[in-house]
Amino acid sequence: MKMKRIMLITTILVVGALMICGCWELLYSSNDDPKSIGYALWKAGIYRMNMETATGIMIGDPGRYKLIIGKTVPELEERFGTMWEPNELAPEEYHRKCWNNSPWKDKKVRFIKNSLWMVVFDGDKATDLVLLKPC
Repeated sequence: MKMKRIMLITTILVVGALMICGCWELLYSSNDDPKSIGYALWKAGIYRMNMETATGIMIGDPGRYKLIIGKTVPELEERFGTMWEPNELAPEEYHRKCWNNSPWKDKKVRFIKNSLWMVVFDGDKATDLVLLKPC
């Protein structure tokens, strides 16, 4: 009797979780919506998402700063992959031009590869996230 009850509760929980995920997907089915289930799972570190897609969705995510602020370069590279330093880019490259003409040109910065995001550091911790569009 006790085993049947455990199985019933487990089944109800699994079906309930699947229904919640299904409804969530129906409500926020757009791939570029910060409320989409894929992006939410990526932010939680549960789901692997194409980095260009994820960094594009970050533009509309008011909670994007929580992904960056207070993190070190190795922590950010674990989530976003290789990040470029300004001196790794050609002088005519868009990211470097934007950085040279910005209030952050004297700060330590890194660029999230294949995106328009610049991360500003104070010491070894990220303190700001800047969208380089337009510059």
